[in-house]
Amino acid sequence: MASDKAVNITGDINDDTWRHSTIGRILGDALRRYESRVLEILEQNGHEHIRSSHINLTRNLDIGGTITTELARRAAMTKQAMGEIVEQCEKLGLVERIPDKRDARAKIVRFTAAGIEWLSAFRLAIEQTEQEMRDELGFLRTDAIASALKTYGHDFDQLGSDSRQAPPSRRR
Repeated sequence: MASDKAVNITGDINDDTWRHSTIGRILGDALRRYESRVLEILEQNGHEHIRSSHINLTRNLDIGGTITTELARRAAMTKQAMGEIVEQCEKLGLVERIPDKRDARAKIVRFTAAGIEWLSAFRLAIEQTEQEMRDELGFLRTDAIASALKTYGHDFDQLGSDSRQAPPSRRR
């Protein structure tokens, strides 16, 4: 017989304090703070048109260009959602789409000259944000966090790869 109350087999049904201390939530909160600061620095330096969704493109676009389906796969989003981000960044003059010589149906997205300049500003904003993090948390703590997360997510870093396969679901 089904119950109209969800059952928490490990504790009180009304105690959800554990949800605030999961690694996933902590990582998500930290990422939101990190990206907000990067966007704030970019805005202070004349790049007020950039949105957090544009970071998904920036994180996953190879310098030499990447097809939209690969960008979507890397960002774990639909091709249509990535296509909208590409279109927004194309209107901003940051990227362009060119035909893929290997596949007539595909388009390669690549940075324009203005996009490369913006990427440089993005890098400076990242560097400043990370320095602020080091100042607040200390170098050793920040280095340990970065090192541990790099190890944990290593198999999922697809930037610069031409892989058409999804990253492994778990580390062996």
